[in-house]
Amino acid sequence: MADPTYTPPEIWTNDTENGGRFASINRPTAGAREEKELPVGEHAFQLYSLATPNGVKATIMFEELLEAGHSDAEYDAWTVNISDGSQFTSGFVGINPNSKIPALLDRSGPQPVRIFESGAIILHLAEKFGAFLPTDHTRAEVLSWLLWQVGSAPFIGGGFGHFYAYAPEKFEYPINRYAMETKRLFDVADKRLAESEFLGGGEYTVADIATFPWLAPFVFGTIYNEAKTFLSIHEYTHVERWVKAIAARPAVRRGRIVNKAWGEEDTQLLERHSAADFAGKKV
Repeated sequence: MADPTYTPPEIWTNDTENGGRFASINRPTAGAREEKELPVGEHAFQLYSLATPNGVKATIMFEELLEAGHSDAEYDAWTVNISDGSQFTSGFVGINPNSKIPALLDRSGPQPVRIFESGAIILHLAEKFGAFLPTDHTRAEVLSWLLWQVGSAPFIGGGFGHFYAYAPEKFEYPINRYAMETKRLFDVADKRLAESEFLGGGEYTVADIATFPWLAPFVFGTIYNEAKTFLSIHEYTHVERWVKAIAARPAVRRGRIVNKAWGEEDTQLLERHSAADFAGKKV
């Protein structure tokens, strides 16, 4: 149902009193709000993140590289609490001017390189280590699915997730609009996975690493309240097969708990500096 009391003004102004769960941190401007440096560890790769679907892409990628024997992919992972505005410190903004997690500082070369946006991070790592990204004729297919996921995530998270689970008021139109789009995206993936073991073809690639963290929580019923039931996720049987196969991978199990700051204590790993940090954790 539309809100009959609201008429958009001629010029929009910010209303922080009606912004829902994230009203205290959302602003229409960019830039740092606090002078504060980021912590730095000993490894060449410094990851600043949180175990949201976008953040998990990066940690799964690192753990997959290490699992595949790329010892130079050792990394330090630091938790950035986006609920308290840690992404707006000067140190974080220096790496990601968009103030979103994850953000990566690659110090492995002659000059430090910053990489922001989750898709750019996993693509950077894939090219650097020559892993999870084919170089033959299937490369274009993999990149197409990778960018499909990057372009689709806002409809699922900022669209469906926000209006269904987080908005201070429930309105039929935006929920229907984004529920329809989320189901359409699941159907796109389901039809692809009916004809192919993985999104990019017969091999596990960055396309799967990027997409899994967004689709898996719906299959497992761990995101956006009752979204699994509301969207009839059980209908997407090929997505479910794919999700469960990827979820069983040791690197994925580790990557999913890095920078996780909620849930049972043995499923959280606020900081990750070596493989030893997983001792005693449920992975």
